[in-house]
Parts: sequence; C-alpha cells; structure tokens
Amino acid sequence: MTDVKHVDVAGIDCGSDDMFLISGPCVIEAESLMMKTAERLKEISRKLDLPLVFKSSFSKDNRSSLDYFQGPGLDEGLKLLEKIKAEFDLPLLTDIHYPSQAAPAAEVVDIVQIPAYLCMQTELVVAAAKTGAVVNLKHGQFIAPDGMSKPVRKIEDSGGGKIILTERGYTFGYNDLIVDPRSFLMLREIGYPVVFDITHTIRKYGIPSKDPRGGMRQYLSVLSRAGVAAGVDGIFVEAHPNPPDALCDAASQYYLDDLEEFLKPLLDIHHLARQQLQ
Repeated sequence: MTDVKHVDVAGIDCGSDDMFLISGPCVIEAESLMMKTAERLKEISRKLDLPLVFKSSFSKDNRSSLDYFQGPGLDEGLKLLEKIKAEFDLPLLTDIHYPSQAAPAAEVVDIVQIPAYLCMQTELVVAAAKTGAVVNLKHGQFIAPDGMSKPVRKIEDSGGGKIILTERGYTFGYNDLIVDPRSFLMLREIGYPVVFDITHTIRKYGIPSKDPRGGMRQYLSVLSRAGVAAGVDGIFVEAHPNPPDALCDAASQYYLDDLEEFLKPLLDIHHLARQQLQ
C-alpha cells in the first residue's frame, strides 16, 4: 500500500493503522437531537475503540429546491457545534461553501470540508488552506480520482499540508453514482489519508431526499465492506436518530441505533486488511 502523510486531528492519527470514523447528522437540526446524537456516537466510539470526528453542516447550499431545509446558518450552527465540542470533547468537521466562511469555521472545527461540487473552486480551497485547519477535500463526482491532485496542489502551494481525501462516488448516467474501487488506490497515491463516504454514494439525485427512492440503503453493507477491504483509512457515515424524519438526506442517512452493529464487521475487515499489508 502507498505510504501517506499522517494527519493529526485532535490526537487522531489519520493515516495510521487505526481506522477512524466521521459521523453525525447531515445538517444541523434541533439542539436536543444534535446532543443526543453526539452522546450516542461518543458511546459507540468508546465501545468499539474507534476514533470519532463529529460531522454536521451549518448550511447545505446545494439543495435542489428553495423549499428544502438548508440549515441554521454560519453563526447559529457554529455555536451549537462549539457546545457539542465542549460537552463531549469531540473533534468536529463541517462544510464551507464560500471563502468568507473558512476562517470563522476553523475557529471552531478541526476539519474544514470542501464539498464535492466545489473541490475545484480555487478561492475556496485556498481560503481553507490558509486557516491552518485540516482540509477534507471531497472527490468531485465529475473528475477522475487522480485529478484530485490539482486541488491538493492548490492547498499545498497556499501553505496547507494537512489534507484528507474523501471518495463519494462518480457520476454514472443520470442522477446516479458509482464507486470505482480503483479510486481508493488512485486517491491514496496522491499522498494523503483516504476516507470513504459511504452514505453519500447511495443517494439518487433528482429525487427528494425524504422520498424512500432517494437512497439505496440495501447497498450500504456491500459498498462499505468493499471500501474498507480496499484499504481506506477512515469511513464517513451520516447518522440520524430517525432518518425518515431527517431534514436533509433522509433516504440515505444511517439509523443511529443500528450503527454500532454496522461498524463491527468493518473494523474486523480493516484489521485483517492491514495485517495482510504488513
């Protein structure tokens, strides 16, 4: 396996032999729901000895209708994330969509995430790099995996070197995504830890997220196991106490109460895969 740079996220050694988890609701919702989810995720992390980064977005700026919930916004969202960090001592990840959001987000979160649609936006990735935070670059569904070396170089040339690359599928026909297992190796060869965003790969775009047809959970098990066996460093699973009622990506978020059992075989596969590579 290609060696990668190790990236430290609040003591989590991303790129080591230990797998890590990024998880949380797609978008920030009511405070009680967010606190309940963070508490349960921390419990799962402790029981499975699986390092956790809590993820939720203060805004989803790519919703397909003005009628859909976008999130509480930058100021309110960061206040709640800060409360979660203080209460549960968890590192945080959130999306940014505009260069002006990079600095205030980085004051609160440990990882600033560049959405897949925006991975080639130069001003955005440069602003993220200049914060000094870890930058999670999501693989744009419109470019080949090795093409992600271009936004990576923009970050490096701007003084940033703490990067994570996340695979979330490639556009396949209309409103569908496909995961090419070769992408895990191609991304890793760029030289940074690779995460597999499992729940976004099953979205059916163009279908309202609350419509059950908007996600294909029946494929989550096979996709996740294939990705972990391929040698990813971390996994990304959006989780919610009651996905059908979620305000974003209701058809693809994983059931929080089922997450622990979902993760157990992935840890076994990861351990075996790393043993084989030693």
